[in-house]
Amino acid sequence: MTYQYLRYEEKEKVGLISMNRPDKRNALSRELLQELTNLLNRIATERNVNVVIIKGVGKIFSAGHDLKEVYESDPQELLKLFQTCYITMRAIREMPQPVIAQVHGIATAAGCQLVAACDLAVASDDALFGTPGVKIGLFCSTPAVFLSRNVGRKKAMEMLLTGEFMSARDALLHGLVNKVVPPGELEQATLELAKTIAGYSASAIAVGKRAFYQQINMEDFQALNYASEVITLNSTTRDAREGISAFLEKRKPKWSD
Repeated sequence: MTYQYLRYEEKEKVGLISMNRPDKRNALSRELLQELTNLLNRIATERNVNVVIIKGVGKIFSAGHDLKEVYESDPQELLKLFQTCYITMRAIREMPQPVIAQVHGIATAAGCQLVAACDLAVASDDALFGTPGVKIGLFCSTPAVFLSRNVGRKKAMEMLLTGEFMSARDALLHGLVNKVVPPGELEQATLELAKTIAGYSASAIAVGKRAFYQQINMEDFQALNYASEVITLNSTTRDAREGISAFLEKRKPKWSD
């Protein structure tokens, strides 16, 4: 399948999605978001890869929503745009494969939201993150959802209320990204992280990703009870039995996927 605003390739067990609107700073138009949702759902269904990387073509990761599209849309059309973005974020959350954001340049507004919505993120050390909507009278309410679930409340509110950029190093410190590397090492570092995860049992990763997000907002012992049920069932799977057996026998496991 061909896409107008995306590029997609598979390297071994890693799927690489590139947002391809460099002339528009990889703005998240409704059409791009629809294509991204379609592709994510296809990847989730086909199970050809175990990990997905999302990155941007050109000088930056993504500048967020297309402000021209926002400005020219009536309220009904605007609601459709933000609902389309909601569906994309949900596709990332619900697909069995972990999704890694590979961030260079800037990630602002909905672009920052996309980074925060991904399961993991790797950034170049010159990358910048921001929610600058307040500067144009448009508070970044939707980016605030995932941003506030990545960084602490005070830092999230600082970003939202001032609209100022957060450096890659501060993003690492406050939990928005997992790793910061020199620009020339970004692609390789992200791919290495993806390949490490892709080398494990896909079924175990899928179970773990789903359980992680299910338990995260539960009360502690409700979460522990839920997790106990999940790990009990996980322990009976073929891959878990194979993994334990391989550990005891001091050999490399052979996963079913």
